[in-house]
Amino acid sequence: MTQHFINGRHVAGRTGETMAVLAPATGEEFTRIACGTAEDIDDAVKAAQAAYEGAWGKLTAAERGRLIAKLAIKVQDHFDELARIEAEDTGKPMAQARADIEATARYFEFYGGAADKVHGHVIPFMNGYSVSVVHEPHGVTGHILPWNYPAQMFGRSLTASLAMGNAVVLKPAEEACQTALRLAVLASEVGFPDGAINIVTGRGHEAGAALSAHPGIGFMSFTGSPEVGKMVQKACAENLIGCTLELGGKSPQIVFDDADFDAAVPIVCKAIVQNTGQTCSAGSRVLVQKNAYDAFVGAVARQFSTLRAGTPEMDLDCGPVINARQQGRVQSFIDQAREQGIPVLAEGQIAQGVPNGGFYVTPTLFGPVPRGNRLEQEEVFGPVLSAFPFEDESDAIRLANSTAYGLVAGIWTGNGGRQQRVAKSVRAGQVFINGYGAGGGIELPFGGTGKSGHGREKGFMALEEFAVTKTIVHKHG
Repeated sequence: MTQHFINGRHVAGRTGETMAVLAPATGEEFTRIACGTAEDIDDAVKAAQAAYEGAWGKLTAAERGRLIAKLAIKVQDHFDELARIEAEDTGKPMAQARADIEATARYFEFYGGAADKVHGHVIPFMNGYSVSVVHEPHGVTGHILPWNYPAQMFGRSLTASLAMGNAVVLKPAEEACQTALRLAVLASEVGFPDGAINIVTGRGHEAGAALSAHPGIGFMSFTGSPEVGKMVQKACAENLIGCTLELGGKSPQIVFDDADFDAAVPIVCKAIVQNTGQTCSAGSRVLVQKNAYDAFVGAVARQFSTLRAGTPEMDLDCGPVINARQQGRVQSFIDQAREQGIPVLAEGQIAQGVPNGGFYVTPTLFGPVPRGNRLEQEEVFGPVLSAFPFEDESDAIRLANSTAYGLVAGIWTGNGGRQQRVAKSVRAGQVFINGYGAGGGIELPFGGTGKSGHGREKGFMALEEFAVTKTIVHKHG
């Protein structure tokens, strides 16, 4: 049984109601969590406010940074434990879980070092005046995290806010909240004051809605679906506060005929099956110049056919998806594409011996996919890759920009001028040239345009999101 973590200790929910959490690899219940209510959220916000006005708020930036850096060391000390929890909670292969915990520790290292590097500046003004601009915390920030990368998202979302001096209230995904709760305990053990980090578990439409609408929250961070993101933004608007929204993508990998195929093929495959395709920045569309389409997509198909999905302990290319609902949704994309006659170019395999109740989906490559098809326009959030031919550079840009999303893009070409032209023309918050992804990319500002949301996480830019800019004008004669 898992309880909330409020004001430095585990507490039962106000109602006592709990809900089951199923292991994606087996489909069996492995724990229960407290169902948070608006009252639980209120308790957490009050604890955060008290910490901000008290022990946490009184720390200097350097002292905050030292605590965050100590948490990085603590994570490394508990590395195997955290990786095991992450794998059990999400079903991801152990190699992916270990990479996620490594990235989580890196977030703490980065923002621990960044906490006292947020400098203001001076504006030259009229004679007799001194003007300075400083960055101050919002006070209490709210965070609603998804289930695909619970440990990484804890580091990515909360740590930038903590580095700026905010106290935080987190509502993790009900499907995967065990690592977040464990990280909060570890933070307490290294000396974070009570109330600096508070976690309320439960359902999104109850605890999550209450958090985004709470008048004591000064800023919200949300990662999830566009539909829920709209509700979060509306709730924030009622209280006239800002928010960052990271809402997914339909990211293209654009492959020109002069690309290095040997370098591109394995990365194109990994970019869609990493975390079983349950990645907002997954490269779910591969766009290939027409005269190179058969050769390149054929190479992708050969590698795709070797992919296997299995339990975390099998440590294969993919694990299961998170739950039965997501399994059904991903399978519906596959089934509908088959019914429409879209060619299946390759399929991976579900490994022998996986539990019958696990939520597994066969990795599938389709192509050529008709333009305007559901596979082009909608985020599958599973191991499904769609291939499209294009004629020339302008057609590639038009196809890349054909969806309402704009999160990440990959460009594969040896032509330097084309690299820059296409990078500037595609609608995306991040663009990779002759590569894709960056091992967590902790230092790199991340976020999207359009249906992918707004605001930026990661890097120093995230610190600005979690801060209020104040201009101080001093007339001294």
